Amino acid sequence: MDQQHIRNFCIIAHIDHGKSTLADRLLELTGTVQKRDMKAQLLDRMDLEREKGITIKLAPVRMNHNEYQLNLIDTPGHVDFSYEVSRSLEACEGAILVVDASQGIQAQTLANVYLAMGADLTIIPVLNKIDLPAADVPKVTKEVVNLLGCKPEDILHISAKTGMGVDTVLDAVIDRIEPPKGNQSTATKALIFDSYYDDYRGVVLYVRAVDGAIKKGDVIKMLATNAEGIALEVGSLTPAMTPHAEIATGEIGYIVTNLRSTREAKVGDTITLAKTPATEALPGYQDVKPFVYAGFFPESNEQYQDLKEAIEKLTLSDSALQYELENSPVLGFGVRIGFLGLLHMDIVRERLEREYNLDLIVTNPSTDYKVRLLSGDEIDIKSAADLPDPAKILEIAEPWIKGEIVVPKDYVGSVIQLVASKRGIHKNVSYVDDQLALVSFDAPLANLLTDFYDQLKSATSGYGSFNYELDDYRVESLVRLDFYVASEIVNALSIMVHKTEAEGMGREVVGKLKEVIPRQNFQIPLQAAIGGRFIAREDVKAFRKDVTAKLYGGDVTRRKKLLEKQKKGKARAKRFGNVDIPAEAFTVLLKRD
Repeated sequence: MDQQHIRNFCIIAHIDHGKSTLADRLLELTGTVQKRDMKAQLLDRMDLEREKGITIKLAPVRMNHNEYQLNLIDTPGHVDFSYEVSRSLEACEGAILVVDASQGIQAQTLANVYLAMGADLTIIPVLNKIDLPAADVPKVTKEVVNLLGCKPEDILHISAKTGMGVDTVLDAVIDRIEPPKGNQSTATKALIFDSYYDDYRGVVLYVRAVDGAIKKGDVIKMLATNAEGIALEVGSLTPAMTPHAEIATGEIGYIVTNLRSTREAKVGDTITLAKTPATEALPGYQDVKPFVYAGFFPESNEQYQDLKEAIEKLTLSDSALQYELENSPVLGFGVRIGFLGLLHMDIVRERLEREYNLDLIVTNPSTDYKVRLLSGDEIDIKSAADLPDPAKILEIAEPWIKGEIVVPKDYVGSVIQLVASKRGIHKNVSYVDDQLALVSFDAPLANLLTDFYDQLKSATSGYGSFNYELDDYRVESLVRLDFYVASEIVNALSIMVHKTEAEGMGREVVGKLKEVIPRQNFQIPLQAAIGGRFIAREDVKAFRKDVTAKLYGGDVTRRKKLLEKQKKGKARAKRFGNVDIPAEAFTVLLKRD
């Protein structure tokens, strides 16, 4: 198709502002999907996406309207998938910015707007949910005008649920967004903005042809990984796969390849033709590095092999997932997996439990640390249990993030207090308008991993929204905090903490362990220690049978003799008894409140 009649655009917004619902209305309005085939959030194909009401995997779709080819990408809204969003934006010339008229601008809205501006996209602002009783159109219009510097009349007012005003969005896409400017006669270059593994067809790539074209049967090459494959089928998504002879310059489509894993064709890589390869890759490719790690163990060791096979299958379609095998004296054999964030971890855990029928124990999430040894070597550790002997360590560096919290101005004080309690450094407060404040800060990632988001919602009565990006590694005074159950160290519970927080954290965790570890016939000491120094202790009291109940008077020595006999029995039980540690003990940090 002539490039002048192609428009490539995406929808960006905060979670739950109506991206997928707007996509549904656009599909209906253009006749891409018949009404009888329509269902809510059509582009969200996973059950998990429908239940949680969020987009996890982006989905491209091609629509035809008034002789124009409209290629839409429905992007994820969560911070964990921001690299996917940035690649999707690179595949487009424009973006529809959806803002909820009842909630206004949120942190992820700002983050995605900055990404869109960085990619030099035309932004079409849209106020959604204007039919809700809580909608405050004048206030939110003012916020959007302050953010984008646009005129109030440039902002479209719609209700994606009822379809009101959605036709104006299509007209704006055609009128305001520029057509692609690719070169049809130079070496082929196409951007991979998503890839997944299909059990029956192999690796399927979602691509944007920037220059040249890709035809069915072409031998293709990835410039970053140097992998070669064959384009077994090319076409567009409407939203079902529709084969074509080629993906022409400026078009968005899919390629079915004969590759075996998404690791050979990663998001952000450049595709070219093997016989006439391009010399330069498209800009912006980076290896996605996980920075949240957790141990996954089967509740029964008989399921270990099933767990290993399930994770191997998941990594075929998720190149961001990294794992290594690990062994714990308490939990047995398991796998330590790296994730892009806590939502990513939550999704992978639910998929493993649902799709592969596994019962899992998941340990407390941690991040990775760079340890410099006295010998000059530098090692990366992904678990506190891997920390070498402290006598050999010169310094430990932990990852820090740059964070932004968008909140009504009345809550700025409580947000700054919360950031300070997490060892964060408050940098700046700016105002989006006279009601909405943007708090910028730096903080150690490890302190935000567990319940920071819940605490933020509590401190801001649910109004605060949070966005972050990884900044750098900073050397801090960190120690390994170990936990002992019945005088036995449990490595799976060990965590890295700042020296100043170690005692408070130790007391907190042993207090929580006391609640979840069941009582036995003997006393169980629970201890927190740094190296050989114990800093906190709680005891799980023993069950006590009243052995003197049958006595009725007589000499006191009879009573003493029975109690002494019971004491010896308890001591023997303590020496030989085993403490069964329940699964909840390993996620005690996730449920601190």
